[in-house]
Amino acid sequence: MKEYDRKIITEDGSEYLGYGFGSPDERVLELVFNTSMVGYQEIVSDPSYTDQMVVMTYPIIGSYGINDDDFETKYPTIGALVVRDYNDMPSNFRYIKTLSELLEENNIPGISGVDTRKLTRSIRDYGSRRALITNISTTLEEGLEIIRNTPVPHDAVSRVSTKKRWYSRTSNPQFNVVALDCGIKLNIVRSLNRKGCNVTIVPYDITAEEVIFMKPDGVFLSNGPGDPEDVTQAVELVRGLRGKYPIFGICLGHQVISLAYGAKTYKLKFGHRGGNHPVKNLATGKLEITSQNHSYAVDPSSLEGTGLEVTHINLLDNTIEGVECKADKVFSVQYHPESAPGPEDSGYLFDKFLDYMKEAKSHAEEN
Repeated sequence: MKEYDRKIITEDGSEYLGYGFGSPDERVLELVFNTSMVGYQEIVSDPSYTDQMVVMTYPIIGSYGINDDDFETKYPTIGALVVRDYNDMPSNFRYIKTLSELLEENNIPGISGVDTRKLTRSIRDYGSRRALITNISTTLEEGLEIIRNTPVPHDAVSRVSTKKRWYSRTSNPQFNVVALDCGIKLNIVRSLNRKGCNVTIVPYDITAEEVIFMKPDGVFLSNGPGDPEDVTQAVELVRGLRGKYPIFGICLGHQVISLAYGAKTYKLKFGHRGGNHPVKNLATGKLEITSQNHSYAVDPSSLEGTGLEVTHINLLDNTIEGVECKADKVFSVQYHPESAPGPEDSGYLFDKFLDYMKEAKSHAEEN
């Protein structure tokens, strides 16, 4: 039997042994789990996983390799990947490289052979916590010392956000949208393009005055990593733009909008990550199966007096999944309506954004 060559050491003193793939880097990261059965390429390339070690609950990962079409960002920044069984011999006509090759190219460590069921139950029962991925020779005492001496990062959005604006145009555009990049997934941009929107993607710290100068029809706030209270620039941006343009936020964008209106956020015990979360639309009563990836939620007790109303709730734990200020044409959801490879239950939210931009445009032309 092949000898273990890598291990995970958690801050509570647990050890999980396995086999390394990808990069041999040593890192201290937040330990989380994802319940998706497919879509590991999208997960690995989602900027929201910056500084996180993601445990995949589905046991076999790597079997269809990596292709050119399904990336959510050009340069993946996930912290590390933990799997039960890693397949290094993909079977897929689209594949161009293995998962291990992608991780190695981007200095991302992976570990396989881990008892992911035990590790996931531990995260579920005791919550997300910090962990070290390291060589098998690192002792428990050494690992715990490394974890204690590694500061918790608070600059994730600044690291993944674009440094200069870029453009994604479409044929016969109806609207011009400014998209704030806090770690934006490329399928969000593609979804807006498909709806007839030219998109200008801008850095997270752009000012309201700069956005107003661009004369957009609407503003989009993206997903992204880390604590929403760290992204004060984005919160101030919303405060400067609300009521002036329709605004649509997803994931971190949802939390930023809530903070801008005076609500509070809090950290969940182990977050929501995966493509099977049931969400109830309170306006229609319909149930949506959603894809999610977040550690923080909006505190319902803090919404009174903010002008925001709750539009969606999570049926697993009753957390807030959507808010709206109809007067300002501002709304947001905690989950991902653009999720790839799916589900696609919530694609109507992009149409709602278009309807708000049409209304705003018509009102401007009348005046």
